[in-house]
Amino acid sequence: MDNESKGAVAAVKGFFKAVGGFFSSFGTAFAKGDIFVKLSLIWLGAGYVRRKQYAKAIIMTVFEVAVILFSVFFAADYVPKFGTLGTVKAERVFNMATMKSEFNDYDHSFMILLFSLFSFVVWFVAIIVWIKNTINVYNLQVMEENGKHINTFKEDLRSYLEEKFHITLLTLPVLGIVIFTVIPILLLIFVAFTNYDQQHTPPTELFTWVGFTNFITLFGGGGLTATFGYSFIRVLGWTLVWAFFSTLTTYIGGILLSLLLNNKKTRMPKIWRLMFVMTIAVPQFVSLLLVRNFFADSGIVNTICANIGLTGFLRNIGMISTNYIPFLSAPGWAHVMIIIINIWVGVPYQMLIATGVLMNIPEDQLESAKMDGAKPFQIFVKITMPYMLFITGPALVTDFVKNINNFNVIYLLTQDVYTTTNQALANSQAKEVDLLVTWLFRLTQDYYNYKMASVIGIVVFVICSVFTLVAFNFMIGGDKEGTYQ
Repeated sequence: MDNESKGAVAAVKGFFKAVGGFFSSFGTAFAKGDIFVKLSLIWLGAGYVRRKQYAKAIIMTVFEVAVILFSVFFAADYVPKFGTLGTVKAERVFNMATMKSEFNDYDHSFMILLFSLFSFVVWFVAIIVWIKNTINVYNLQVMEENGKHINTFKEDLRSYLEEKFHITLLTLPVLGIVIFTVIPILLLIFVAFTNYDQQHTPPTELFTWVGFTNFITLFGGGGLTATFGYSFIRVLGWTLVWAFFSTLTTYIGGILLSLLLNNKKTRMPKIWRLMFVMTIAVPQFVSLLLVRNFFADSGIVNTICANIGLTGFLRNIGMISTNYIPFLSAPGWAHVMIIIINIWVGVPYQMLIATGVLMNIPEDQLESAKMDGAKPFQIFVKITMPYMLFITGPALVTDFVKNINNFNVIYLLTQDVYTTTNQALANSQAKEVDLLVTWLFRLTQDYYNYKMASVIGIVVFVICSVFTLVAFNFMIGGDKEGTYQ
């Protein structure tokens, strides 16, 4: 087993060992704790009162009361309906008391799903706090039995500003991740197992659980939805091709451009560098919209091509069948143009990164290679590129993942320009130039097909996660740094 595999296995083992140790400590506390430790299972502040830590006792008591009130007055309105996601539709009912037509007490499937999920997260956190609290009060018992000093509340606060300051700093970021990342991802996963679409939109209609039906549909289920399987394969294939070529071309292009500008024979390198950096200063969506208009069927580029006879030549040899070159409106043409335009947009970023890395390549290595008779191309292949890959490897991985989800380039270049003639794709609201993320966006914004969009979102998440874990483990695993010492 290589070092990378050993590192991955060790990380997984370490995680499960930590989880096992956490629950083992709870079992020990429950079995060996005194009456106050056991009473802490019911009243979280009991153990702290026994050890005269009254401030902690008040905090834990308030926390416990808050969880109970949350459960009774909020969660109880939604969690019992989680299994059905509601049964009462919104209807207007004539109220004899007010002599007005009013809405009934209806169920809202999405609110039930969202607030039930939020309740589950709150309860999960409460359980972790409950277990950790039991362990803490048992540790206080052991310290008291051994005659050790038990910190006062002020001493505990001071410790969170000194030796435990990392915990203090991480509290808000972790809370933000849970609220703005974990809960939305879980909601996305749950919606994928429902029939939430345009025909089942609350509150006038309710949606419910359908199991793995949506996944079967996406991966080639039969019936009226068979086109989703076909569309998924087409869109996934283009997504991976796009991510590969857009990442590779901008990466290599940025390095070559940086080498050219840093070459001693290049005149006025600062001026050239400034010209390329100016493309970064202009907002990307502005540049993309302008380029889309330039290459439109009636745009300035087509006008120039028609005037110089290029359009007629391409029509005569059978490459096009229209009076214009379909740069962004026909399959094949659009795919190639999107990648080319992305090179123009993305290379300046990579040029700046490559410039900083190339300035740090040891000059003695380059001079030694030249003295040994190495040609410029050999130096590039044997020294420059390996060093660049070592330094920028993690950034290259994130660029690939970013391009899988590169919504801006695809959407801004093809929206209202490209129309598919493939009926199977059209039946699934997809286009040949769609990435998974743009297909997902169209399903939600234009067709309200949230169930299939959620399934696609899960697929994108799995692809990006697996690739990132494998690539990072390969890039940073082992002792690769020794190669460049």
